Amino acid sequence: MATSKVGSIGEYIREQRTRAKISLRQLADVSGISNPYLSQIERGLRKPSAEILQQIAKGLRISAEALYVQAGILEAREADTDVQAAVRADVILTERQKQVLLDIYASFLKENAAEGVAGPDDAEGDTADDIEGDTADDTGDGDVPRDPAPREQPASGPEDGPITER
Repeated sequence: MATSKVGSIGEYIREQRTRAKISLRQLADVSGISNPYLSQIERGLRKPSAEILQQIAKGLRISAEALYVQAGILEAREADTDVQAAVRADVILTERQKQVLLDIYASFLKENAAEGVAGPDDAEGDTADDIEGDTADDTGDGDVPRDPAPREQPASGPEDGPITER
């Protein structure tokens, strides 16, 4: 969706509503907001809270974040890369761990940009399969021998003697 440059949150909501071909009354019904209040928001007479914006977003079937940014509640940010989206979506990591990983990743991107290293969007001719499948096999035939199962290490116990590093 193209970013719209409109003057207020009300104009933005009206634009989204007309694009969705929904009447003011229909949006009021699906969002659970009174028709007069919604009209006042669209005309710029009222400033909606984050909770009201969330209800409107639900009714318009758009991202609440988009409305928050338009209303000035959130700052707009660049679209996430796959790596950033994966880190943010991880349910095991804490928020602090996610932020540290994202900061490190951003520093790598900045360093590569300064050195002129091509990013993932700049790779010419590489498909996702080419990049994921890069191995030492440079024959070009694409046949990379794969070990069907990981090898099991022999168990060592007290009868084998002490374990030493080699």
